[in-house]
Amino acid sequence: MEIHSLEQIIAEHPFFLDLDPAYASLLVGCASNVRFEPGRYIFREGEEANHFYLIRQGRVAVEISPPHRRPIVVDTLIEGEILGWSWLVPPYQWRFQARAMEGAHAIALDGKCLRAKCEANKELGYELLKRFSQVVGGRLDATRMQLLDLYAAH
Repeated sequence: MEIHSLEQIIAEHPFFLDLDPAYASLLVGCASNVRFEPGRYIFREGEEANHFYLIRQGRVAVEISPPHRRPIVVDTLIEGEILGWSWLVPPYQWRFQARAMEGAHAIALDGKCLRAKCEANKELGYELLKRFSQVVGGRLDATRMQLLDLYAAH
C-alpha cells in the first residue's frame, strides 16, 4: 500500500484539481485524517460548522430532518467528493446533517483555520469560494430533486 502525505492527498483530490501547489501547502496546515463508523452522524443541522471533509472512502448521506418525520436523504457522497460548506458562510452553522452510511475515511479541514488563511490571502479565499459555490449549487439541485420526488408521490 502506497503512503501519501496530506499535502499530496489534498493536491490530488478532484475538488482541488488545478489548484496552485502553494495553496495546497497552506491548506495542509488545517488538515487531519478522520474516520467515521457506520451510522455515526458527522454533524447535525444547527450545530456549529467548523470543518469540511474530503471523502476518501465510504459513503455519506446528506440529510434534512423535517419535524416529526424521518430524515430525508438528499444526496449520497462517495470517494472524491466534498462534504460541508457551512463553515464558509456566516453564521457558520450546518444547514444539513451528514451520516456515515458505511465506514468512511476523510480528510477534515478546519474551517476556522481556513477562514484565517483566506483573510490573509484573498486569492486563496477567492479560489475556495469559486469551488465551494459549485458544491452549494449541487446540494441545492440535489435537495430540489428529492423534494420534487417527495411531493410528487402525494
